[in-house]
Amino acid sequence: MSSEQPHQGGYGGQPGYGGQPGYAAPGAPGGYGVPAQPAPARPASHRGAWIGAGATLLAAVIGVVGTYVVTSGNAKPAPPAAQGPAPSATTAGAPGGETAPSDASQSPDTSQSPEPQAPETAGTPPAKPADTVQWQGALAITYADAKDLDSTPPVESEINEENDFSVHPFGTSHMLSPDSGAKALVWKDSTKAPTHADCAGVVDTLGTTTTMKMKTGLVLCARTNDGRVARLTVKELTGQASDMTGVFDIVVWSG
Repeated sequence: MSSEQPHQGGYGGQPGYGGQPGYAAPGAPGGYGVPAQPAPARPASHRGAWIGAGATLLAAVIGVVGTYVVTSGNAKPAPPAAQGPAPSATTAGAPGGETAPSDASQSPDTSQSPEPQAPETAGTPPAKPADTVQWQGALAITYADAKDLDSTPPVESEINEENDFSVHPFGTSHMLSPDSGAKALVWKDSTKAPTHADCAGVVDTLGTTTTMKMKTGLVLCARTNDGRVARLTVKELTGQASDMTGVFDIVVWSG
């Protein structure tokens, strides 16, 4: 061994004499004493992670709000929704939309029909008193022109059965003929003109449908074929045969 080579070994775990390793504590790099403990690991800090997450969330919120504001400003109002049909009378909460039973106390009673009302008709005017004058005036009756005293004024009716009196000759005499159920009688009391009551009291019992001879001034009570009482006073007789005419002063009452 050269004296110039450094010594290796000795205490501290270095190789000792003769190349044998020296004494050292287990686990120690060398030398005497307690072996060094490893430094505790530093816990990882989460502050940076929280800050980053908060910034990301804030940016997302700002983006959503901005988009909503722009969309709301440009959007047109939606038209009102069409109104659907009125809901049927069903009980809320009834399964399957079944109709709820109605309360009989609140339903109108249809078992009794309303009493029929008589239709409104125009009011019938009250009947006139029988002695009301229906028509009064001068009237000419000719051989070819019979008269219906029930019309106002009396005229010849196109229906021959409605005419009441006609005039025709008998030789040189002027004759008055009641027609179609009319009848008459001669009023013989020359001191007074008969009233409605006077004529009505005798014409139904003493009146006749036979033809009677006329003369100026003759007064007759009559009943028309419609049942009206009349008074005929002969004023003038003219003509012969088919030109014969009788002029009368006539009063026709309502009944």
